[in-house]
Amino acid sequence: MMDSRAPQGPGQTETTNASVARLGSILLAAGAGLLVLLYGFGGRNGPDEPYAMVNRAPAIWPDCGDIVIPPNIAPLNFAIHEPGTCYFVRVHAANGKPIEVFSRKREIRIPQRPWRRLLEENRGDTLNLDVFVKSSITDPTARQPARWQRFARMTSRIAPEDVDDFIVYRRIWPGHATWRQMGVYQRDLRSYDENVILDNDYFQHGCVNCHAFCNHRTTKMLLGVRSTTYGSSAILAEDGHVSKIGTRLGYTSWHPSGSVAASSVNKVRQVFHSATNEIRDVLDFDSLIVYYRLDDRTVRTAPALARKDWLETYPAWSPDGQYLYFCCAPITWKDRDSVPDSFHQIRYSLVRIQYDLQKDQWGDLEMVLSADQTGQSVLLPRISPDGRWLLFTMCDYGCFPVYRQSSDLYMMDLEAAQQTGQYSYRRLDINSSASESWHSWSSNGRWIAFSSKRLSHLFTRLYLAYVDDRGTVHKPFLLPQQDPHSYDACLWTFSVPELVAEPVRTRGETLGRAIRGKREIRVEMPVTMATPRQEATAAKEESWHQ
Repeated sequence: MMDSRAPQGPGQTETTNASVARLGSILLAAGAGLLVLLYGFGGRNGPDEPYAMVNRAPAIWPDCGDIVIPPNIAPLNFAIHEPGTCYFVRVHAANGKPIEVFSRKREIRIPQRPWRRLLEENRGDTLNLDVFVKSSITDPTARQPARWQRFARMTSRIAPEDVDDFIVYRRIWPGHATWRQMGVYQRDLRSYDENVILDNDYFQHGCVNCHAFCNHRTTKMLLGVRSTTYGSSAILAEDGHVSKIGTRLGYTSWHPSGSVAASSVNKVRQVFHSATNEIRDVLDFDSLIVYYRLDDRTVRTAPALARKDWLETYPAWSPDGQYLYFCCAPITWKDRDSVPDSFHQIRYSLVRIQYDLQKDQWGDLEMVLSADQTGQSVLLPRISPDGRWLLFTMCDYGCFPVYRQSSDLYMMDLEAAQQTGQYSYRRLDINSSASESWHSWSSNGRWIAFSSKRLSHLFTRLYLAYVDDRGTVHKPFLLPQQDPHSYDACLWTFSVPELVAEPVRTRGETLGRAIRGKREIRVEMPVTMATPRQEATAAKEESWHQ
């Protein structure tokens, strides 16, 4: 008889021939029916020794079972958390050559080229994962020692649709009051390559945040910059040309035409609690929505975007450009410089307002989802590219969901709302007991990226999840890394993930020179009763948001 043999020796080897049919098998029951001693014959279906069948999935990290993965994602490397001396893994699907990896370490690193071929040849089909572990466990009823264990097969599905090739995010230490290193980075999702777009080494360790792109392309990009040395500004990169807009802009959303960018202007302050799971908090003491028009380089607002007794934040354009969605909450306290006693009662509602781009005219505010109706704070609206699905977060109070353990992701069907006149929503099954926040859509509307603290309740990590045509969001998976244990020693937090179809090609030094330079587009902020005084805006800011 011919034995089924695995690659020999340390290291990892890709198989060069497909498995052939088995010629025979010997099955002997063991224990309570949980173990079965098997012999494999003919093809490379497992180790070259008898193995015991374990009727459960292996403990692996990160979890990559029962998920939907993009056909253009980097290999989902993992570590096997089962005691053993050798490990053998077989990744296979209906079409193409299987991938076999033999390792004397727990870490399984799948070669990239055969992985790409296997996924491409099996779009929309099932991906199988077989795990074997060599250990000292023996079966006393077996005819010979069973030194190998084969665990139950793990399966996932390869989606028909790609995810965007790149994701842009901010990396920062999880500090309380200040920082030394932070930056905006881009990751090629087809590999593990990460490149800096702009870090604060370019401008004496100021703050860079609120990156925004137009229509998932990087030809138009806005970055918010705050610096005690070089002031607060917005950096506009447009078709390779970089300009500094001489004002502070916050959360930004591009009109799909690319000619207008709506931004919040926020007077935020970090505060601390003495007896909660998360001692940090962020409150908005004053804010409004403005919009920057690229044609005449002006910053404007409208009465409905800058109400005296309301806080406005998180603008988001509808894909057709007809509506601007944003979140707002009433100001019920008089002192704009002190933390109100009722801070835990500040809850934001979701509204929208119609906009005529050609006439530069705004309509009337419409309530989409009221905080009185939900009993929670509605934040971070993002609409799918086809205009149907509205993804947002809700938490118990406030405007900063990343610090709220209660923050979860929700979905609303805007198409159904248009037909029924009712804005119904549902909590997504992918939520955890920790904070979920900072989410974005892919350009084809089939993927979302979001930040979650589910691993440690301290560090935010990035996840991807598939959204089918019915709006069902499938089990998410952790952004893969070449070293599956890299997150264990990673002290960075990752936030504001934006999926983009192409890399940012503007170099960090080019952006840095624009920040450090004196040349800027001078704009006048529209002064309303809800806008901080200009002299206050120019004053030295607190170290937390310097």
